[in-house]
Amino acid sequence: MTYAKYVEQRKKSAPLAVELRMAVMRTSRRLRTEATSESVTPGQFTVLSILSGGQQTLRQLADWEHVQAPSMTRLVNSLEREGLVRRQADPSDGRQVLVELTDAGSEVLRDTRQRRTEWLERRLAGLSTEERKVLREAAGILQRMSAK
Repeated sequence: MTYAKYVEQRKKSAPLAVELRMAVMRTSRRLRTEATSESVTPGQFTVLSILSGGQQTLRQLADWEHVQAPSMTRLVNSLEREGLVRRQADPSDGRQVLVELTDAGSEVLRDTRQRRTEWLERRLAGLSTEERKVLREAAGILQRMSAK
């Protein structure tokens, strides 16, 4: 059975939640793999994105990504070796280390976001005006659904 036939068969029997989950996850996976900068992994990109909002401790980063502290430490170590982040002591608590983006990290973040936007623009260009209108409405709905 081809993937297209499988998808068509699933559409007939799957509830909306299943269809949405599959579509969102597949699109997310494609964005990560098709349009991530060559200089960072998808996981590193996520950390850079978090840090674009300001400094974070390693614990905050680990909690945000639902990983153990040693895993986050390895990831931040690799970003630091590449000059994309830097660490500094927390002025309010000397036991803590703050991680922040460097200018190079901000540039990689901008580049990767641009690649992802361009990938989506190419995909959207092949859709009809009506399909783009539906996706615009769906994007707003998804943003509301995912708001905390």
